Amino acid sequence: MYAEHEAATEQTTSDPMSRRHFLWKNGVGLGGLALTWMLQREAAANGDGSVTGGLHFPARAKRVVQIFCMGGMSQMDTFDHKPALEKLHGKKLQGRGELRGFFGQPGLIMKSPFEFKRHGKSGSWVSSILPNIATCVDECCFLHSMVAKSNNHTPATFQMNTGFTLNGFPCMGSWLSYGLGTENDNLPSFVTLPDPRGMPAGGSINWAAGFLPAAHQGVAFNTSGSELVRDLRTPADVSAAKRKAGLTLLNDMNRKFLTDNPGNSDLAARLRSYELAGAMQLSIPEAQDFSGESPAIRSLYGLDNKASEGIGRNCLIARRLLERGVRFVQIINGGAFGSPRINWDAHESVVKNHTKMAASMDQPFAGLIKDLNQRGMLDDTLVLLTTEFGRGPATQGINRPGRDHHPDAFTFFMAGAGLKKGFHYGESDDIGFAVADKPTTIHDFHATVLHMMGIDHKKLTYYHNGIQRRLTDVHGHVIKGIIA
Repeated sequence: MYAEHEAATEQTTSDPMSRRHFLWKNGVGLGGLALTWMLQREAAANGDGSVTGGLHFPARAKRVVQIFCMGGMSQMDTFDHKPALEKLHGKKLQGRGELRGFFGQPGLIMKSPFEFKRHGKSGSWVSSILPNIATCVDECCFLHSMVAKSNNHTPATFQMNTGFTLNGFPCMGSWLSYGLGTENDNLPSFVTLPDPRGMPAGGSINWAAGFLPAAHQGVAFNTSGSELVRDLRTPADVSAAKRKAGLTLLNDMNRKFLTDNPGNSDLAARLRSYELAGAMQLSIPEAQDFSGESPAIRSLYGLDNKASEGIGRNCLIARRLLERGVRFVQIINGGAFGSPRINWDAHESVVKNHTKMAASMDQPFAGLIKDLNQRGMLDDTLVLLTTEFGRGPATQGINRPGRDHHPDAFTFFMAGAGLKKGFHYGESDDIGFAVADKPTTIHDFHATVLHMMGIDHKKLTYYHNGIQRRLTDVHGHVIKGIIA
């Protein structure tokens, strides 16, 4: 590989605008990792078999889809059944340590208002508000001992996506794009599908590339209208010849500026975006065309249900993008923090909030898991359900039906791609207040996702401001106990 790198370097001397020189100097492979991947892919195309399916070792997953439940999904009202809450209902929360709620108004212990039942061969507990996901539990691997650093939505959301509570750091999708590139040059390697009802806390920072080359930022599609990408179509009154002449002139000007200003990754990303936009004029209309999807598939994703049609459409688009080579698709469930609140932030009422939010994503996400499975894609697709923190076991205020933020114990689940099925990792205490066994950090979670994609989280680095930065900072351990 070093010999190939030297050969590529020698080529740049004789041909200053060669493809490899352009990529090496201007963003798509700055730092060497993505260039290494591209050289490996070219070598694989030549038949030398050098690609193992991942950057550092054989990968179990080829692609990732994540649904992010914005606002803080309550663990003891969804996947972490706590019978002790019924016995202690109405009593004071004492002797448990510091309650890190956001509003500092601890009330009384509250049992879950939802009925829990065991499901599947694994006997996994799921509450009554998620009846469709309950049918998928034997495919899922639950992490009941998650902990987060912050009890505030924006920094906690940043940590979930980037590993850091401050903005300015690359998100996980950007790191995967940087490390692995794309399998389809006509589509972005990293796509975000926001909730059509509103943006998440922190907005577009959650899919930003941070200090990585700008080409690796996520592409947020327009999910609130009929066109996934606005203004993608060429106006009818612009002839093909006129459009080609304009693009040629613009391309020449941009490349001259790029030659005069080497190392400008923002411009390189802009050039790539223009090229990608041209390709997407064909790929996006095809990807969002559901005409070939059967009525059964539409029903599976909840497209015939008003409560779930928005997230259902996003989940079906996600599957179609994954099929077409998009590396990482992020589906955001929840966003607006105004009035009414459209996310999982159940301060006022767990019943009203979680019933509504669960109805928006339960059928679509369960449908996505089932559809991936029946197409044989679940074997090499990593499916993630995440949230930025959980909720506390006590009410927010006396005689109130809501729960406050709680970062000290909450639940994720993962599925597919060689993970243990119907498995439960870690444990919270009897009321879901603190971790009782196998505490798991966001850094551990990120390290595991990279591992499943064939990447050693300690080796995927980028030099920035005197530091070899990585997604997991100086922390993180692969959660080996959940890997089959």
